[in-house]
Amino acid sequence: MNRIKKLIAVALSAVTVASVGVVGSSISAGASGTGAGLAEYSLNAYYSGWSYVWGGSSPGAVDCSGLIWSYCGGNRTSMLSDAQANGRDWGYVSNGVPRVHGLGLSRPGHVGVYIEDGMEVDARGDDYGVCYQEIGGWNNWDCWFKLTAVSYPTNGWENFNGNYYYYENGEYIVNTSRTIDGTTYYFDSKGHSSTSPSNPSSSSSSESSSSSSSSSGSTASKPTSWSKGSNDDEVVKIQKRLAELGYYDGAIDGDFGDKTDAAFRAFQAAAGLYVDGIAGSDREVLYSDNAPYAKVETVEETTSAPEQTEETQPAEEAVEEEPAEDVNFIVIETGDFSDEVATVQSKLAELGYFGMEPTGLFGDFTTEAIVNFQLANGLEATGLLDTQTYMLLFSDDAIASAIPAVGAQDEAVAEEEPALVEDATEAEAASEDVPLTKSADASQLVTSDAANSAYAATASKSVAKANEVTAKALEKSSAIVPNAQTAAVKRTANIWLWLILVAAILGIVAFVLLRRSTRKTRYQRYLAKKSKTTARAQLNTRW
Repeated sequence: MNRIKKLIAVALSAVTVASVGVVGSSISAGASGTGAGLAEYSLNAYYSGWSYVWGGSSPGAVDCSGLIWSYCGGNRTSMLSDAQANGRDWGYVSNGVPRVHGLGLSRPGHVGVYIEDGMEVDARGDDYGVCYQEIGGWNNWDCWFKLTAVSYPTNGWENFNGNYYYYENGEYIVNTSRTIDGTTYYFDSKGHSSTSPSNPSSSSSSESSSSSSSSSGSTASKPTSWSKGSNDDEVVKIQKRLAELGYYDGAIDGDFGDKTDAAFRAFQAAAGLYVDGIAGSDREVLYSDNAPYAKVETVEETTSAPEQTEETQPAEEAVEEEPAEDVNFIVIETGDFSDEVATVQSKLAELGYFGMEPTGLFGDFTTEAIVNFQLANGLEATGLLDTQTYMLLFSDDAIASAIPAVGAQDEAVAEEEPALVEDATEAEAASEDVPLTKSADASQLVTSDAANSAYAATASKSVAKANEVTAKALEKSSAIVPNAQTAAVKRTANIWLWLILVAAILGIVAFVLLRRSTRKTRYQRYLAKKSKTTARAQLNTRW
């Protein structure tokens, strides 16, 4: 079956390449697009869950170059070389990527699209589909370049993903302000304008003649989804509604930041929607009358309430409200592998709970880090990433870790191992007793029963010494291993430590028993030899 799939894919690829070769000139001449348009198109492919098909170039089923070609056309087989041959700007990613939406990214055998703020989209493979993540992760991009079939602004306004940017000298500006057409605009670290321009096309220009029509289409279009980084009036509306439902308690400022993102994800989980932090069609549920309210926690009084007198009796009895529905759902489950898991791991690492590079896999280390976070922040230590834990993790109230990060402890345990070996050596040395003397007098040798008692005492001392070693090891590991309340999440390193200690104890006991057997044999030989000597002396006396 796999061979048939490969043959079909090769045939489709051959047909695609042949069609590009036959009509390539007409496609290249007629194809065009904008950088912001390509970036939005690529993001839509990710959020829509497009699949990866080798040689595919149709919306919904594309490969890496097919994703770009399906939007703007152009030279599909060698995009970087084509850009260089046509004098387009390009450079090495290691030297930094310009602040330009929709740049091409290249490495041997693979291409992708630069979105903004260090993020990229690429059609990765059969097992991944279209992916959206930070540059420097799975892909090790070599070069960035401006696609030949795409126009990029040089100066003026640009609209992307619901936000307005202002380009100067080919890049959008950040962390500054500009007075344009009599109005002062402020631009944050991501380049988002504080307010929408009154005339977005008044001062815009582009690198190519086709950009005027393409750019106007880009700036005129309204966003269909809002996510982290968005900033406009719709975000204000989203924040107000989330606040009404009890998910959001931050400022109503129109900035879709971390707190708004966490609140919207909690709402999606409560409503049974796909949790991705994207406010698209989900807004229909958000604004509806059936939108679920956030969980309201009530604290039960442990002491009896004082008797109410006429002075303390309220004038009106409070209306008893119906308890809110429990909506503390699981946001991410153990075993998940996604960019969202990597984001959670990065946040845990920032707070000092996760001491490894984010992998995107929700495994034992991530579970243990979440347990430690829950314990430190007064939550129930379940190890599950529920909505309550998720919202607190990405809030300003999250408490940083006061113990070593999970994953960073292995090196500390390794440093403790030499000390444990020394303790075990001391215990082994303690089991040694004084060797037997070669005195001919049998009275100087202990009897068999006395020897057994001595050996038993020696074994007891060895076991006691081994117990001391175990106690020392536990004391040293207690400063490293997290709280014992994490019984459901046991570390493999702890198991190995116990196995080593048990093996050491068994080794010491075996050594003592072996010594006992050896000495008993030597004692028996001595008695036999002495018996022969005595008999010979008696014979000599008789003779």
